[in-house]
Amino acid sequence: MSKPFFAGIEPVKYRGPDADPLSYRYYDKDRLVLGKRMEDHLRAAVCYWHSFAWPGSDVFGAGTFDRPWFSGAPLEAALVKLDAAFEFFEKLGLPFFTFHDRDVAPEGANAAETTANLDRVIDAMEQKMAATGVKLLWGTANLFSHPRYMSGAATNPDPEVFAYAAAQVKKAMDVTLRLDGANYVLWGGREGYETLLNTDLKREMDQLGRFLSLVAEYKHKIGFKGLLLIEPKPKEPTKHQYDFDTATVYGFLQRYGLEKEYKVNIEANHAILSGHSFQHEVMVALATGTFGSIDMNRGDYLLGWDTDQFHNDVSELALVLATIIQGGGFTSGGMNFDAKLRRQSIDPADLFHGHIGGMDTMARGLLYAEKLINEKTIESHIQKRYAGWETPLGKDILAGKRSLDDLAALVAEKKLDPKPRSGQQELLENLVNRTF
Repeated sequence: MSKPFFAGIEPVKYRGPDADPLSYRYYDKDRLVLGKRMEDHLRAAVCYWHSFAWPGSDVFGAGTFDRPWFSGAPLEAALVKLDAAFEFFEKLGLPFFTFHDRDVAPEGANAAETTANLDRVIDAMEQKMAATGVKLLWGTANLFSHPRYMSGAATNPDPEVFAYAAAQVKKAMDVTLRLDGANYVLWGGREGYETLLNTDLKREMDQLGRFLSLVAEYKHKIGFKGLLLIEPKPKEPTKHQYDFDTATVYGFLQRYGLEKEYKVNIEANHAILSGHSFQHEVMVALATGTFGSIDMNRGDYLLGWDTDQFHNDVSELALVLATIIQGGGFTSGGMNFDAKLRRQSIDPADLFHGHIGGMDTMARGLLYAEKLINEKTIESHIQKRYAGWETPLGKDILAGKRSLDDLAALVAEKKLDPKPRSGQQELLENLVNRTF
């Protein structure tokens, strides 16, 4: 065990609305909301990559964070990082964490050494999990950072890169199973193109479909019971990615016969980059039966890239959480903090402030979602607006019992002349705002 990195910071507790900045003001994990504990509704996780692997760098400057694991022998540094991560997880008091394989263990001189590095860290991680009770929400493989993946992993023009990526995912899935992870995520960080001048788009899509099929086959072979999740993102670092948004992912899965094998891990910031709202992406996932999990963060509406900031919009989260709960809630998924500090937030305590604020935002959003659901603020208006589809005519149309000839004859016989009815958008916006 290395020296505590967060020495002087006590475990974070719920202490009410007037609490100090290093306490939860609204996140009371045992509070019942709609018959379920707050912790069980949110299933929050801390991500390893932004919190412990990112040095605070950007394209214009070097890292600004002073962390002891950013120097020294790579494997020993990884074990120091592991100590700091679990110290943070335990003090923050959240139930889950998430990681990429390369977040927790360094690349070696070859594939065998890289695997050995990962095994060494996972041995120690398994002990940490047993000692703290912190669980793995999901694992994944980093198939985008190393130069070998500059032209994609599954979609790479070189089949040897495809094979290397397959081997890396196999190992990451084995590790996730070993650690009793609840899900496994695939994010196609470079599964897209930068220019069509050198791209065979159909071939690349077929390669990605083949890769996802192999992953699904392996899941069943090893008996992994969790969800396989795809994380949609429209662009960055590529110009265009094949998992553009939830609807695109669903169509892709249908094309390759994988719609029963995968669900989506929706990131709030990615929704904005694709031109949608966060709530829209959640609704599409629920409507298509692909809802799985959430990467919780926000973007900057004035910037056109993925800023991965800690979320702070209570009203947005209230609507999203109400949508999730009314759609059945999480099964094995949860709310993963895919968020990072700003480069100027260099104190170790800042990592606590970001997560505490995020948890309180989610908790407040959950309480408002409860109010929206109990008061049927939106639901009753939607039911009334679509009430006609519960009549015999509406049911017959959807059941396929009415042809175009039938409907044309009905209009002529009944002399139908339906009148427009207000959508009452302004009224609904006012009702929602009065909830908060």
